[in-house]
Amino acid sequence: MNPNDLQGRVALVTGASRNIGRAIAVALAGRGADIVVHVANDTAAGGETVATVEALGRRAVLVIGDLSDPDVAARVVRDAADAFGRLDVVVNNAAIRPEGAFAEITYAEWRKVMGVALDAVFLVSQAALPHLEQSDQAAIVNLGGLTGHTGAAHRTHVITAKAGVVGLTKAMAHELSPKGITVNCVAPGLIETVRISNDGAAPKHHGNRKNLVGRQGRPEEVAEAVAYLAGSGGRYVTGETLHVNGGAYLS
Repeated sequence: MNPNDLQGRVALVTGASRNIGRAIAVALAGRGADIVVHVANDTAAGGETVATVEALGRRAVLVIGDLSDPDVAARVVRDAADAFGRLDVVVNNAAIRPEGAFAEITYAEWRKVMGVALDAVFLVSQAALPHLEQSDQAAIVNLGGLTGHTGAAHRTHVITAKAGVVGLTKAMAHELSPKGITVNCVAPGLIETVRISNDGAAPKHHGNRKNLVGRQGRPEEVAEAVAYLAGSGGRYVTGETLHVNGGAYLS
């Protein structure tokens, strides 16, 4: 694996304020990419990600907005491409993960999750297409999730959105491969993250989740999977979902 295979490339990472998103931005920067750091509204945390990337000797800029709004998504992509004059990699990581019993989820809550976790993947990827077509190593990497494949209680909307991301990934791979653009999905399992919702408590379904390695994963381990798919070593991989879950399916 070439440690500098993203040298001279530009990557947009959505939802990059902390946790997995920040780790992805850092991993891609470590491979040589300049990074466009997107946050919905937490400019302080986004600024920390920018500073971390810059400390690695790469350029970074911060873009802000609600990607479930088509106009905002288009503007964010435009700003990303304008920042460094090109766009080679799009990582669709932005998502929200509220909990709620199926019978109590309101339609407004359902639509909010779909807007951020699924609609935004479509909107950002479509807006980025003209820029990615100009790259000789274009890649889109979408972030899914283990429960999008296994199901779980108390997060019907989140699971549905993440399952949709997998289907969208496959459909985009079919259409974009003739343009030289790979499209893949990374599905994390239990990952050690700092939670800003649910008062910092772990989701209810985490209590009965097990895996073979006997620990939670680290954001950096998810980020390495994304970096592989975004880099030169992943050019023969498209339409796939790479599971990073410590062997949860086998436990």
